[in-house]
Amino acid sequence: MTTQTLGLEPNLYEYLLSVSVREPEILTQLRQETAQHPMGRMQIAPEQGQLMSLLVKLIGAQKTLEIGVFTGYSTLVVALALPKTGKVVACDISEEFTAIARRYWQQAGVAEKIDLHIAPARETLDRLLASGEAETFDFAFIDADKSNYDNYYERSLQLVRPGGLIVIDNVLWSGRVADSQVQDNRTKKIRAFNQKLHQDSRVTLSLIPIADGLTLARKN
Repeated sequence: MTTQTLGLEPNLYEYLLSVSVREPEILTQLRQETAQHPMGRMQIAPEQGQLMSLLVKLIGAQKTLEIGVFTGYSTLVVALALPKTGKVVACDISEEFTAIARRYWQQAGVAEKIDLHIAPARETLDRLLASGEAETFDFAFIDADKSNYDNYYERSLQLVRPGGLIVIDNVLWSGRVADSQVQDNRTKKIRAFNQKLHQDSRVTLSLIPIADGLTLARKN
């Protein structure tokens, strides 16, 4: 996991930020607070957040899904990009981490857009499917436990409408996926997941080397 785009020299990365990122102050404050957290490396990079905001606006999203909230930066990015009537269904298992998120969502005036479910994400996704919400989401973001990426992807693919977008984080895994000497379980899971998506004719695919690697999968 990384909080900035892999492989860029510090000067070039700072230049990228200086001419590209337009981060609202509330997002800057949340990112800076999260950076002090013991698990702060789980935070997405600001340039990634800005890309996600642009994607949400480009597809005219109204209803979105987030699997893995942490302190809520990505949720807030999406909520700010949505219209007033937009909705984020967010899944996480931590009351502790999401308490930080809730505070910032409230300060930003978007708390009413966010429906947070504290439960294992697979259970929440199955409930959404059982309640008839298949193909009702425009956008989904997956950034949770890597061992369940395939499960989250398959359920998201059912929940997202044709033409909708699924975005998956950490697919380059700090470069470990390309190192054959690295054979831990999470790395192997991500490698297998990347290979599966490469062959998946149900989606149109692009893996973008931004932050820790971001896969965009448009449902055909």
